[in-house]
Amino acid sequence: MMAAGMEHEVEVPGRVEITTDARPDLARTTVICGLRPGQKLRIVKYLAYGWSSLRSRPALRDQAAGALHGARYSGWQGLLDAQRAYLDDFWDSADVEVEGDPECQQAVRFGLFHLLQASARAERRAIPSKGLTGTGYDGHAFWDTEGFVLPVLTYTAPHAVADALRWRASTLDLAKERAAELGLEGAAFPWRTIRGQESSAYWPAGTAAWHINADIAMAFERYRIVTGDGSLEEECGLAVLIETARLWLSLGHHDRHGVWHLDGVTGPDEYTAVVRDNVFTNLMAAHNLHTAADACLRHPEAAEAMGVTTEEMAAWRDAADAANIPYDEELGVHQQCEGFTTLAEWDFEANTTYPLLLHEAYVRLYPAQVIKQADLVLAMQWQSHAFTPEQKARNVDYYERRMVRDSSLSACTQAVMCAEVGHLELAHDYAYEAALIDLRDLHRNTRDGLHMASLAGAWTALVVGFGGLRDDEGILSIDPQLPDGISRLRFRLRWRGFRLIVDANHTDVTFILGDGPGTQLTMRHAGQDLTLHTDTPSTIAVRTRKPLLPPPPQPPGREPVHRRALAR
Repeated sequence: MMAAGMEHEVEVPGRVEITTDARPDLARTTVICGLRPGQKLRIVKYLAYGWSSLRSRPALRDQAAGALHGARYSGWQGLLDAQRAYLDDFWDSADVEVEGDPECQQAVRFGLFHLLQASARAERRAIPSKGLTGTGYDGHAFWDTEGFVLPVLTYTAPHAVADALRWRASTLDLAKERAAELGLEGAAFPWRTIRGQESSAYWPAGTAAWHINADIAMAFERYRIVTGDGSLEEECGLAVLIETARLWLSLGHHDRHGVWHLDGVTGPDEYTAVVRDNVFTNLMAAHNLHTAADACLRHPEAAEAMGVTTEEMAAWRDAADAANIPYDEELGVHQQCEGFTTLAEWDFEANTTYPLLLHEAYVRLYPAQVIKQADLVLAMQWQSHAFTPEQKARNVDYYERRMVRDSSLSACTQAVMCAEVGHLELAHDYAYEAALIDLRDLHRNTRDGLHMASLAGAWTALVVGFGGLRDDEGILSIDPQLPDGISRLRFRLRWRGFRLIVDANHTDVTFILGDGPGTQLTMRHAGQDLTLHTDTPSTIAVRTRKPLLPPPPQPPGREPVHRRALAR
């Protein structure tokens, strides 16, 4: 339910009559006064909203009324000052400055504002895929939230992340019921939902995308690592980690050689569905299993109260360590899933009308090497430590040729990985596409609402891609490298209570450690430990990244939107 309230302050010389008419579908305030030339009528309107899925109507009414009284007490200037202070604090920890590319500069700030607007007052509700901007996807939330939106907010507005994760944890009982319906242990979180129930009726690109459970677990773990705050894990995260780990153990199995497999799963690429051993899913599941076991050791009494035994934790670790990661020795690349590199090649020359899902039958898409969006490539970003630099370069080269980006989630990931392997100009084009998706209406559907994950992807492409930000090994790592079209990149973030400014150009990078819980912070730059101090900026040379392979081509007609062509 939602409650709304409205009050007015009326300033006018002489006599004035104010009446209010409130009906079930109408609220109207009428002001009657007489004005002579030069006299002014000033009306200040206060609006307050409250919502809850648990509280009663009277409680919601009281909430809105209380907010109105508080607003009138603060007054217009007081509210304005509070809003300004809130936004100043946000931008002090979130702003990204891009010299040389004014459109990306505008777009990344545009995106950050909308991410904050969609999440700042989430108050234990889902952040929908369109935020507060439109009716697309009917207000549902997907893996976009934990996978793309929350990573940005964890570094810039962690309080909003805590609220979003509390909402997800509040749906745990429904997720456990869903798992039980399917004959599984643990909790199966929904692919598409508003209140916690599964709302997707299409199994191959819905429930079979089990990776959402590991995505949620990773969001809890990232929050703990980046903020240094273990209270959320103790409050509600531990239960989520345990129940998702139990799901993976009941989904997978060890073969006669002891190798652990996941069958019938769909990774991020929805054109290759219900497969065996999707690398992204297996790596994320393994991470989920290890994370759950580690969390239980941090909270042994709470874990024991949830029925976790030493044997169960050992089984989680055994499965994670034995997870199958398919690799094609002949081609020297990871297989997106078992047997992927042996599938029929898709005829890109004969099928050039996109998105393919609207023009081709899935019976043709599923058995072919055509990829809707970054999948194996996303695994290399989120589980970066699991791949060598040579493997990343060869995998990017192989999969770039087969990805058609029929999803708005793909360009930012391709920007990150192309930047990491040294294809900086290609990465810049992908970053531009992710950032401008709504400002330029590149998908011709912005009328349905903004693409929140792609707006988050603008920050990701710049900060994770060109800034080289990584955290998947539990330590802050930054290794910047800029494309020719960006002369300077300056970004801010939070890490364990500190505020950090990173200022990079083509030759060196400066780290400025701001206020925090101490006077120094140890991080990594280019793989080497670096200790920062609050009293002195640290400037060091940028590590030049030389590509091992030439920039790969894309499928015909699916080259990234070239920023120079679009800017004309």
